[in-house]
Amino acid sequence: MTFIPHPGLHPVFEALAYAVGFAIYRRSRRRSGDFLPEDHRWLVIAAASIGALLGLRLLGLLEEIPMTQLTWRNVLLPGGKTIVGGLLGGWVAVEIAKRLKHIHSRTGDLFAVPLCLGIAIGRIGCFLAGLADDTFGTPTSLPWGVDFGDGIPRHPTQLYEILFLIFLALALNRYDRHPHPQGSTFRLSLAAYLAWRVLIDFIKPQPVHYGLNLIQWACIGGLLALAPSILELFRRQQISVRSTS
Repeated sequence: MTFIPHPGLHPVFEALAYAVGFAIYRRSRRRSGDFLPEDHRWLVIAAASIGALLGLRLLGLLEEIPMTQLTWRNVLLPGGKTIVGGLLGGWVAVEIAKRLKHIHSRTGDLFAVPLCLGIAIGRIGCFLAGLADDTFGTPTSLPWGVDFGDGIPRHPTQLYEILFLIFLALALNRYDRHPHPQGSTFRLSLAAYLAWRVLIDFIKPQPVHYGLNLIQWACIGGLLALAPSILELFRRQQISVRSTS
C-alpha cells in the first residue's frame, strides 16, 4: 500500500491526544471519585507533566546522538521526543513529588486508561507523518506493508501500537471494575507498555547498542524498577484468592 504522508497533521493529533486524554481522566475521576485531596491531585498532575516533558525530550535527544551531533541548537529544535521517556520521566517526577509532600498512597490509577487512549490518538499523527516522524518499521514483504514514500513497504508499527493500546485500555477498564490494590492499574499499564516497546522496537530501524536500541534499554530499566511492586501485586492477589476459596 502506497501512502501519501501528511506531516502537518502530526501536531494536530498530538494536541488532540492531550485533550482527549485529559477529558477521559476528568470523566473517570467524576465517576469513580478520588481519594486524594484536590491540592495533592494537582501536585501529582503538575509533577507528571513536568517530568514527562523533561523525560521525553532527554531520551529523545539521547536517541538521536548516534545520528546527529548534539548541540544547544539541536536541543532547542522541535522533534527528538519519545513516549517512553515521557512516561518514565513523569513517573519518576511524581514519585519525587510524593516523597517531598509525604504522600504515601498510589496515585496513578486514574491516568492508566487516558494515557493508553491519548497515546493511541497521538500515534495516528505519527502514522500520517510518514518517514518524517521516524516511528515507522523495518522493510517487510507482508501484504499490509506500507510504502511511506520511499518505495519500500514497511511495517506500520504505529498502527500495531494503536491496536495494542486499544486492547490494553479495554483490559485495564475491565480490571478496574473488580477489587484491586491501589496503584495496580497504573503499574500494570506501564509495565505492559514498556514490555510492548521492547518487543515492537525490534522491527524499527534504530541504532542498537549491545543488541538493543536506547529506548529498549530504557524500557528494561523501567521494567526492573517496576518488578518488585508487580511481584508484590501478584503475591497479594494469590493470597486474596486463597482466602476466598
